Amino acid sequence: MTTTHPPEQQHRPVRRLGDRIFSGSARTAGIAILVILAGVAAFLVLESVPALTAPAEDLPGGEGLVAYVGPLIFGTLISAVIALVVATPLAVAIALFITYYAPRRIAQALGYVVDLLAAIPSIVYGFWGIAWLAPTLVPFYRWLEDNLGFIPLFAGPTSSTGRTMLTAGLVLAIMILPIISALAREVFGQTPALQREAALALGATRWEMIRMTVIPYGRSGVIGGAMLGLGRALGETMAIALVLSVSGGITFNLISSGNPSTIAANIALTFPESSGLAVNTLIASGLALFLITLLVNTLARWIVNRRADFSGAN
Repeated sequence: MTTTHPPEQQHRPVRRLGDRIFSGSARTAGIAILVILAGVAAFLVLESVPALTAPAEDLPGGEGLVAYVGPLIFGTLISAVIALVVATPLAVAIALFITYYAPRRIAQALGYVVDLLAAIPSIVYGFWGIAWLAPTLVPFYRWLEDNLGFIPLFAGPTSSTGRTMLTAGLVLAIMILPIISALAREVFGQTPALQREAALALGATRWEMIRMTVIPYGRSGVIGGAMLGLGRALGETMAIALVLSVSGGITFNLISSGNPSTIAANIALTFPESSGLAVNTLIASGLALFLITLLVNTLARWIVNRRADFSGAN
């Protein structure tokens, strides 16, 4: 006599001990990340309350929290945008050259060199920027003022030291270059061979094949890498603190000596000497940076998911 089991018992998978341990560990790690993120957000909000509720004359600068944090937010965003605008096209070009143009040995060596840029400490970039890059760029800034001074970005007067917002943005661009390039190389290398071969078989040149198949397929990955680089640029501290000469408020002039600081650099430079309400004000600026970074990461995830529906990456 045979016994029949309900369908749900017949087809229920048997979970091994290792699977249960891995599943539990992954779930615990995910929950821990959310708890830590919520804890950081709660700490920032609670410590920022005194600065949010204090009279304007009691805060650093004596003009209120918005007047104090506003230039810092502006400096943080403009330096990160400069870095992103400079680094993203260069990183994509490097990734395409390594993946589809360079010989194998050269590509491998060049890939290692680009990846090594990510291993250099930020303070080394800062010393390099202040000792070599900034003085070297001064003649170029003077040329920009003489020939393109009618554009507000290059109105001048040119900084005699070269420690400007544009210099800081270029240093950040070099720092985030390996992040964007590494991710771009990965997604470009995963382009289906059938698509590339079909384009070549139809008579497309190598560049036309890249433009029609590789770049559309890897667009979401490039955007994701750019957003990761933007997150790195938003939170950079020591390189900006060393390179940037801070002596001004909100301005779009990128080559003058009057530059707003960034949130991270301002916290690093002023926190050791701060006390009382000044500390709460710095934490409030950190809360602003936290919200900006969270917004950027959320936007990046939305863009990547949206582009993946059209790129074939899913």
